[in-house]
Amino acid sequence: MGEIKVLVVEDEIIIADNICDTLNNLGFKALEPAMTYTDAITLIEDQRPDIAILDIQLSGKKTGIDLAEKINEDYNFPFIFLTSNADKITLNEAKKVMPLAYLIKPFSKEELYTTIEIVLNNFSINDKQTRNENQIIERALFVKDKGAIVKLAFSDILYLKSSHVYIEIVLKNKKKHVVRGSLNDITNKLNDKFIQVHRSYIVNVNHLQRIENNSIVIYDKSIPISKKYKETIFEKLNIVTTSK
Repeated sequence: MGEIKVLVVEDEIIIADNICDTLNNLGFKALEPAMTYTDAITLIEDQRPDIAILDIQLSGKKTGIDLAEKINEDYNFPFIFLTSNADKITLNEAKKVMPLAYLIKPFSKEELYTTIEIVLNNFSINDKQTRNENQIIERALFVKDKGAIVKLAFSDILYLKSSHVYIEIVLKNKKKHVVRGSLNDITNKLNDKFIQVHRSYIVNVNHLQRIENNSIVIYDKSIPISKKYKETIFEKLNIVTTSK
Protein backbone atom coordinates (compact mmCIF):
# COMPACT_ATOMS: atom_id res chain seq x y z
CA MET A 1 0.00 0.00 0.00
CA GLY A 2 1.26 3.49 -0.71
CA GLU A 3 0.30 7.02 -1.55
CA ILE A 4 -0.34 8.01 -5.15
CA LYS A 5 2.59 10.17 -6.24
CA VAL A 6 1.59 13.03 -8.54
CA LEU A 7 4.04 15.11 -10.55
CA VAL A 8 2.93 18.65 -11.42
CA VAL A 9 4.76 20.28 -14.33
CA GLU A 10 3.81 23.98 -14.43
CA ASP A 11 6.05 27.00 -15.09
CA GLU A 12 3.96 29.41 -13.02
CA ILE A 13 5.15 28.66 -9.51
CA ILE A 14 2.10 30.09 -7.70
CA ILE A 15 -0.25 27.93 -9.78
CA ALA A 16 2.00 24.90 -9.31
CA ASP A 17 2.10 25.36 -5.54
CA ASN A 18 -1.68 25.78 -5.37
CA ILE A 19 -2.20 22.55 -7.33
CA CYS A 20 0.25 20.69 -5.08
CA ASP A 21 -1.47 21.96 -1.94
CA THR A 22 -4.83 20.83 -3.30
CA LEU A 23 -3.46 17.40 -4.20
CA ASN A 24 -2.06 16.93 -0.71
CA ASN A 25 -5.41 17.95 0.80
CA LEU A 26 -7.11 15.35 -1.38
CA GLY A 27 -4.89 12.60 0.00
CA PHE A 28 -2.36 12.34 -2.82
CA LYS A 29 1.38 12.85 -2.46
CA ALA A 30 2.35 15.85 -4.58
CA LEU A 31 6.00 15.81 -5.59
CA GLU A 32 8.04 18.98 -5.81
CA PRO A 33 6.69 20.77 -8.92
CA ALA A 34 8.80 20.96 -12.06
CA MET A 35 8.94 24.11 -14.17
CA THR A 36 10.73 22.81 -17.27
CA TYR A 37 11.05 19.68 -19.38
CA THR A 38 14.51 18.98 -17.96
CA ASP A 39 13.36 19.41 -14.35
CA ALA A 40 10.47 17.05 -15.00
CA ILE A 41 12.67 14.30 -16.45
CA THR A 42 14.96 14.52 -13.42
CA LEU A 43 12.01 14.17 -11.04
CA ILE A 44 10.55 11.28 -13.03
CA GLU A 45 13.87 9.42 -12.85
CA ASP A 46 14.28 10.10 -9.13
CA GLN A 47 10.71 9.80 -7.84
CA ARG A 48 8.86 7.54 -10.31
CA PRO A 49 5.46 9.26 -10.12
CA ASP A 50 2.23 7.33 -10.62
CA ILE A 51 0.56 10.11 -12.64
CA ALA A 52 1.50 13.56 -13.94
CA ILE A 53 -0.31 16.84 -14.57
CA LEU A 54 1.43 18.61 -17.45
CA ASP A 55 0.99 22.20 -18.53
CA ILE A 56 1.08 22.19 -22.32
CA GLN A 57 3.02 25.48 -22.46
CA LEU A 58 6.33 25.39 -20.56
CA SER A 59 9.35 27.65 -20.27
CA GLY A 60 12.11 26.67 -22.66
CA LYS A 61 12.15 25.06 -26.10
CA LYS A 62 10.33 21.86 -25.13
CA THR A 63 6.65 21.86 -24.25
CA GLY A 64 4.38 19.67 -22.18
CA ILE A 65 3.56 17.80 -25.38
CA ASP A 66 7.25 16.95 -25.83
CA LEU A 67 7.31 15.72 -22.24
CA ALA A 68 4.20 13.62 -22.76
CA GLU A 69 5.81 12.00 -25.80
CA LYS A 70 8.87 11.13 -23.69
CA ILE A 71 6.66 9.64 -20.97
CA ASN A 72 4.88 7.47 -23.52
CA GLU A 73 8.16 6.25 -25.00
CA ASP A 74 10.25 5.62 -21.89
CA TYR A 75 8.17 5.66 -18.69
CA ASN A 76 4.62 4.58 -19.43
CA PHE A 77 2.45 6.17 -16.77
CA PRO A 78 -0.74 8.24 -17.19
CA PHE A 79 -0.75 12.01 -17.58
CA ILE A 80 -3.29 14.82 -17.72
CA PHE A 81 -2.82 17.95 -19.79
CA LEU A 82 -3.30 21.30 -18.09
CA THR A 83 -3.92 24.36 -20.23
CA SER A 84 -5.52 27.78 -20.32
CA ASN A 85 -5.44 27.68 -24.11
CA ALA A 86 -8.05 25.26 -25.41
CA ASP A 87 -7.91 26.37 -29.06
CA LYS A 88 -8.29 23.81 -31.83
CA ILE A 89 -4.66 23.89 -32.96
CA THR A 90 -3.34 23.23 -29.45
CA LEU A 91 -5.82 20.41 -28.87
CA ASN A 92 -4.96 18.77 -32.19
CA GLU A 93 -1.27 18.77 -31.28
CA ALA A 94 -2.04 17.42 -27.82
CA LYS A 95 -4.18 14.58 -29.22
CA LYS A 96 -1.14 13.09 -30.94
CA VAL A 97 0.33 11.96 -27.62
CA MET A 98 -3.00 10.51 -26.44
CA PRO A 99 -3.61 12.14 -23.03
CA LEU A 100 -6.32 10.50 -20.96
CA ALA A 101 -7.80 13.86 -19.91
CA TYR A 102 -7.53 17.67 -20.03
CA LEU A 103 -7.93 20.19 -17.24
CA ILE A 104 -8.78 23.71 -18.36
CA LYS A 105 -7.63 26.54 -16.07
CA PRO A 106 -9.21 27.51 -13.76
CA PHE A 107 -10.59 24.26 -12.37
CA SER A 108 -12.11 23.24 -9.05
CA LYS A 109 -10.85 20.87 -6.39
CA GLU A 110 -13.66 18.47 -7.29
CA GLU A 111 -12.73 18.54 -10.98
CA LEU A 112 -9.11 17.76 -10.13
CA TYR A 113 -10.04 14.81 -7.92
CA THR A 114 -12.56 13.37 -10.37
CA THR A 115 -10.21 13.70 -13.32
CA ILE A 116 -7.36 11.89 -11.55
CA GLU A 117 -9.69 9.11 -10.39
CA ILE A 118 -11.07 8.55 -13.90
CA VAL A 119 -7.61 8.64 -15.51
CA LEU A 120 -6.17 6.08 -13.09
CA ASN A 121 -9.16 3.80 -13.60
CA ASN A 122 -9.09 4.05 -17.40
CA PHE A 123 -5.33 3.61 -17.56
CA SER A 124 -5.69 0.47 -15.44
CA ILE A 125 -8.29 -1.04 -17.78
CA ASN A 126 -6.39 -0.14 -20.97
CA ASP A 127 -3.07 -1.34 -19.62
CA LYS A 128 -4.57 -4.70 -18.79
CA GLN A 129 -4.85 -5.34 -22.52
CA THR A 130 -1.90 -3.50 -24.01
CA ARG A 131 0.99 -3.07 -21.58
CA ASN A 132 3.31 -5.57 -19.91
CA GLU A 133 3.33 -6.66 -16.29
CA ASN A 134 6.31 -4.50 -15.32
CA GLN A 135 4.29 -1.31 -15.45
CA ILE A 136 2.76 0.28 -12.38
CA ILE A 137 -0.91 -0.50 -13.06
CA GLU A 138 -0.01 -4.13 -13.75
CA ARG A 139 1.44 -4.31 -10.25
CA ALA A 140 -1.19 -2.51 -8.23
CA LEU A 141 -4.87 -1.99 -7.59
CA PHE A 142 -6.19 1.52 -6.97
CA VAL A 143 -9.05 1.89 -4.49
CA LYS A 144 -10.85 4.73 -2.76
CA ASP A 145 -10.39 4.88 1.00
CA LYS A 146 -11.69 7.70 3.20
CA GLY A 147 -11.81 10.20 0.34
CA ALA A 148 -8.35 9.38 -1.05
CA ILE A 149 -7.11 6.97 -3.71
CA VAL A 150 -4.80 4.30 -2.29
CA LYS A 151 -2.43 2.03 -4.21
CA LEU A 152 -2.44 -1.63 -3.14
CA ALA A 153 0.43 -3.68 -4.57
CA PHE A 154 -0.77 -6.99 -5.98
CA SER A 155 2.02 -8.72 -4.05
CA ASP A 156 0.47 -7.47 -0.79
CA ILE A 157 -3.05 -8.73 -1.50
CA LEU A 158 -3.95 -12.17 -0.09
CA TYR A 159 -7.54 -12.47 -1.22
CA LEU A 160 -10.76 -10.60 -1.98
CA LYS A 161 -14.08 -11.49 -0.41
CA SER A 162 -17.46 -10.41 -1.74
CA SER A 163 -20.27 -9.61 0.67
CA HIS A 164 -23.50 -8.30 -0.84
CA VAL A 165 -22.52 -5.06 -2.64
CA TYR A 166 -19.08 -4.75 -1.00
CA ILE A 167 -15.66 -6.30 -1.52
CA GLU A 168 -13.22 -6.83 1.33
CA ILE A 169 -9.57 -6.73 0.21
CA VAL A 170 -7.30 -8.48 2.72
CA LEU A 171 -3.56 -7.71 2.82
CA LYS A 172 -0.49 -9.53 4.15
CA ASN A 173 -0.18 -7.03 6.98
CA LYS A 174 -3.72 -8.02 8.06
CA LYS A 175 -5.15 -4.65 7.07
CA LYS A 176 -8.41 -4.64 5.14
CA HIS A 177 -9.96 -2.25 2.63
CA VAL A 178 -13.67 -2.35 1.87
CA VAL A 179 -14.89 -1.05 -1.48
CA ARG A 180 -18.29 -1.00 -3.10
CA GLY A 181 -18.79 -3.33 -6.06
CA SER A 182 -18.78 -6.96 -7.15
CA LEU A 183 -16.03 -9.46 -7.91
CA ASN A 184 -16.98 -9.23 -11.58
CA ASP A 185 -16.32 -5.48 -11.48
CA ILE A 186 -12.82 -5.90 -10.10
CA THR A 187 -11.63 -9.02 -11.96
CA ASN A 188 -10.42 -7.17 -15.07
CA LYS A 189 -8.23 -4.94 -12.89
CA LEU A 190 -6.25 -7.87 -11.46
CA ASN A 191 -3.38 -9.79 -13.02
CA ASP A 192 -3.21 -13.50 -13.83
CA LYS A 193 -2.01 -14.43 -10.33
CA PHE A 194 -5.56 -13.99 -9.04
CA ILE A 195 -8.12 -16.76 -9.54
CA GLN A 196 -11.70 -17.12 -8.43
CA VAL A 197 -12.23 -20.16 -6.21
CA HIS A 198 -15.74 -19.48 -4.99
CA ARG A 199 -18.57 -17.13 -5.90
CA SER A 200 -17.47 -14.98 -2.96
CA TYR A 201 -13.67 -15.31 -3.14
CA ILE A 202 -10.73 -14.45 -5.40
CA VAL A 203 -7.28 -15.49 -4.14
CA ASN A 204 -3.69 -14.58 -4.96
CA VAL A 205 -2.03 -17.89 -5.87
CA ASN A 206 1.38 -16.50 -4.97
CA HIS A 207 0.32 -16.77 -1.33
CA LEU A 208 -1.20 -20.23 -1.58
CA GLN A 209 0.01 -22.62 1.15
CA ARG A 210 -1.97 -25.74 0.39
CA ILE A 211 -5.15 -27.10 -1.15
CA GLU A 212 -7.41 -29.33 0.90
CA ASN A 213 -10.51 -31.27 -0.13
CA ASN A 214 -12.89 -28.34 -0.30
CA SER A 215 -10.73 -25.38 0.61
CA ILE A 216 -7.58 -23.47 -0.21
CA VAL A 217 -5.29 -22.11 2.52
CA ILE A 218 -3.82 -18.60 2.20
CA TYR A 219 -1.71 -17.34 5.14
CA ASP A 220 -3.45 -19.87 7.41
CA LYS A 221 -6.86 -18.65 6.29
CA SER A 222 -9.06 -21.47 4.99
CA ILE A 223 -11.10 -20.32 1.99
CA PRO A 224 -13.83 -22.53 0.49
CA ILE A 225 -13.54 -23.94 -3.03
CA SER A 226 -16.74 -24.55 -4.94
CA LYS A 227 -17.18 -27.37 -7.48
CA LYS A 228 -17.83 -24.79 -10.18
CA TYR A 229 -14.27 -23.45 -9.98
CA LYS A 230 -12.29 -26.56 -8.94
CA GLU A 231 -11.39 -27.68 -12.46
CA THR A 232 -10.26 -24.18 -13.41
CA ILE A 233 -8.11 -24.00 -10.28
CA PHE A 234 -6.40 -27.29 -11.09
CA GLU A 235 -5.70 -26.16 -14.65
CA LYS A 236 -4.36 -22.81 -13.49
CA LEU A 237 -2.00 -24.40 -10.98
CA ASN A 238 -0.96 -27.26 -13.29
CA ILE A 239 -2.17 -29.83 -10.77
CA VAL A 240 -2.27 -33.41 -12.05
CA THR A 241 -4.75 -35.77 -10.45
CA THR A 242 -4.28 -39.52 -10.28
CA SER A 243 -6.80 -42.27 -9.86
CA LYS A 244 -6.48 -44.79 -7.04
